[in-house]
Amino acid sequence: MTATSPEGVDPVRLVSTSPVALIEIDNPPVNATSQAVRAGLLAAIQEVGRNPQIEAVVIACAGKTFVAGADIREFGQTPREPHLPDVINAIEACSKPVVAAIQGTALGGGCEIALACHARVAEPGASLGLPEVKLGLVPGAGGTQRLPRLIGLEAALDLVTSGRPVKAQEALRLGLVDRISSGDLRQDATELARELIGQPLRRTGERSVVAMDAETASAKAAEIRKKARGAEAPGKAAELVLLAAGLPLQDGMARERETFLDLRCSEQSAALRHAFFAEREVMRLPGLDSVEPRRVQKVGIVGAGTMGSGIAIAFADAGFDVRIVETSEQALTAGQARVADVYDKQVASGRITAAARDERLRAIGYAIGTSSLSDRDLVIEAVFEDLEVKRALFRDLDAVLPPGTILATNTSYLDISLIADATSRPADVVGLHFFSPAHVMRLLEIVRTDATAADVVATGLALAKRLRKIPVVCRVCDGFVGNRILSRYRQQAEYLLEEGALPHEVDAALEAFGFPMGPFAVSDLAGLDINWARRKRLAPTRDPRERYVDIADRLCEAGRFGRKTGAGWYRYEGGKREVDPVVTALVEESSQRRGLTRRAISADEIQSRIRAAIVNEACKILDERIVERPLDVDVVMMHGYGYPAWRGGPLFEADRVGLQSILAQVQERAAQDGPGWEPADSLINRAASGAKFYP
Repeated sequence: MTATSPEGVDPVRLVSTSPVALIEIDNPPVNATSQAVRAGLLAAIQEVGRNPQIEAVVIACAGKTFVAGADIREFGQTPREPHLPDVINAIEACSKPVVAAIQGTALGGGCEIALACHARVAEPGASLGLPEVKLGLVPGAGGTQRLPRLIGLEAALDLVTSGRPVKAQEALRLGLVDRISSGDLRQDATELARELIGQPLRRTGERSVVAMDAETASAKAAEIRKKARGAEAPGKAAELVLLAAGLPLQDGMARERETFLDLRCSEQSAALRHAFFAEREVMRLPGLDSVEPRRVQKVGIVGAGTMGSGIAIAFADAGFDVRIVETSEQALTAGQARVADVYDKQVASGRITAAARDERLRAIGYAIGTSSLSDRDLVIEAVFEDLEVKRALFRDLDAVLPPGTILATNTSYLDISLIADATSRPADVVGLHFFSPAHVMRLLEIVRTDATAADVVATGLALAKRLRKIPVVCRVCDGFVGNRILSRYRQQAEYLLEEGALPHEVDAALEAFGFPMGPFAVSDLAGLDINWARRKRLAPTRDPRERYVDIADRLCEAGRFGRKTGAGWYRYEGGKREVDPVVTALVEESSQRRGLTRRAISADEIQSRIRAAIVNEACKILDERIVERPLDVDVVMMHGYGYPAWRGGPLFEADRVGLQSILAQVQERAAQDGPGWEPADSLINRAASGAKFYP
């Protein structure tokens, strides 16, 4: 039997073999639980129950993955029967053993289907999870109630409130799966189903849950809410998981469904769904659809410092052949130790095996001098942030590398066109701006000059996909997208200091907004000397009418470069951040020197002024065609700078806040702060016409 979708495809098939039948879900590309899938699955389970020739059944999926979640295209539509909770309840209530055969990913509704089965077999590379909180939701088909019944409250709280998936081995250890396939997944699942024929059925929903004491449960929920930084869904999910210890399954599921439906209509869920689709849309750049990327397997990294080492690790993790070069044996040895230390820590934490570490270490070679890079397909420089240093290096590389090799710079601010002009092949030059730590941070700015070849840009996008990065393609300007916006709102944060705020007050306001760290704490972490060098570089071209705050310069002149020197905007003792009276005195003295009367500044004002600075600069970036789409800005800010994803990014949020109110704030800043703060044309026009960034 089959169930037919509206498109005429049969997404669910029941193969009625005796004694173990097969239900196969085939709904490309990820077997999402569309209405047709739900209807087909329910009909198939009902037929299994009726058919006396069938004594057990295996649920499996065509393609590379198990059910990878809900069909997000149905969000915002009127729910259509059968609803997923009803389908899942029918699976669990089946009078015959039901075994899930899990390959690829079993996420969201897919994981909930697996939880309702009476047993689960997974291939070694499979992963399972309930990622709904990442869309501002909670599981809506029993996940918060069945998971704790299967693996306990502690583990369920972790998985449901973080949304993180677990690989097969961890799932086995937790009790989330019963076996890991040793060969043919469907055959192994069929064998387990045979074993269960005639045995008492292990219905997850009938299992009891060992409760936490009230004090521990309250502390856990409070910790989860704090970590969520304003996102609602994790806290709601925690409440539901904890209910599983005291409520019957159906009562808990009713509370879960009510919460799910409420959150699905929330502003936060709309923002997180926007973020979800934006992350995928940035991969598709207009005009590059038919452009073939160049083949890249051998990668060279020039520079074995923190950034160079991180980039090398990212490529080694993705299966590339990597070679790091340095100018001295001492620097090379230090880089090699840095790479080994990262992998050793990953083994110690259980993230990778010792065998995986050894394999990745073997993928990275080390050499002195650029001549050893003559066989590379791509070379990335990660050397000192100085234009002439980078130009000299690219001249050397130009002489060594064969035609077709891509030359990439990891510069954060410098004009890549000037770096490319130092070579005879500017079409092969591109910016690949990784964010630190490069092997962890997912954002990658791909910076094209006017001369960069289309297939080089396409190669950057292909590399990002293989590296599991989120790429944003942009054009050349000082700081590109992220650092340009950061410089502008950090400037506004310094104005706030002169007017009456203190560094810890600005940071606290922005952390309350949802940023993981405020701008002054971030500066201390990155090192104040980095931006000091940039300010000195730009000083000759700075508009003399521009309002300039010199507090950061004075900190640097005193040798206060942040955490690495034990003092910056804060002081650090034992790694702990503390408010420093020295900085407070410096801030107050700066106000006095400027003739400004200090006043109390509310968190709301701090947040609105920073938001206005971000949105206005983002509009200027759009006006200058540095990027083509508002979503490019939103993705950069969310994945590179900690803008809370539950707000959808600054431009998505600006539509919700109201562009007229943001424009009014920008106009006020322009009147007070001078050159550089003029409202962007597109912000003025949108506010006047009522247009939005996302119609």
